[in-house]
Amino acid sequence: MELNLEGEHASRAASVLGALIAPRPIALITTVGADGVVNAAPYSFFNLLGTRPPLLIFAAGDKEDGRQKDTPRNIQLTQEFVVNLVDEGIAKAMNECSAELPYGVSELAQAGLTAVPSATVRPPRIAEAPAALECREWGTLRVGKNRLVLGLIKRVFVKDELADPEKLRVRLDRYFPIGRMGGPDLYSRTRDRFAMPRPE
Repeated sequence: MELNLEGEHASRAASVLGALIAPRPIALITTVGADGVVNAAPYSFFNLLGTRPPLLIFAAGDKEDGRQKDTPRNIQLTQEFVVNLVDEGIAKAMNECSAELPYGVSELAQAGLTAVPSATVRPPRIAEAPAALECREWGTLRVGKNRLVLGLIKRVFVKDELADPEKLRVRLDRYFPIGRMGGPDLYSRTRDRFAMPRPE
């Protein structure tokens, strides 16, 4: 099968690519609006881009009517956001945050999540998240209906039970992030792992 995503098969891009490029990590992003209300929204078009400096990216598509989603709108105002990573423990709450609520209504209370102050940015992090990355916007690139937000990671918080304080490493035997698969409601767990030493 060959698909022409620039022509006759363009409408199939989301379903086909979302199924092929998987599992994808999930960023549950918190931002603050002009009215001070905290917004929380999940994005699976998200990943780490580099470490010198620490840099990540996520893509926020426009709403069906062409308006910006709340997350990029708030980042445009403040240039700050927090990426809260998602594990099995907060999977259900993350899904609750994907509900379409009116602007100015926070998803956190509806999802049963707790906002705690960040150290370097105004948006709070989520207490229940296994880890949180405080970010400042480096820039936003608009490509079609996609808003690609680049964030410089300023501070990392990791739950105590997941951190080795002496080696400054994450305890991977205790950290179980989930991934986004194809379809609107398909996810994966990350408990089935294997090691493959690199050739010398």
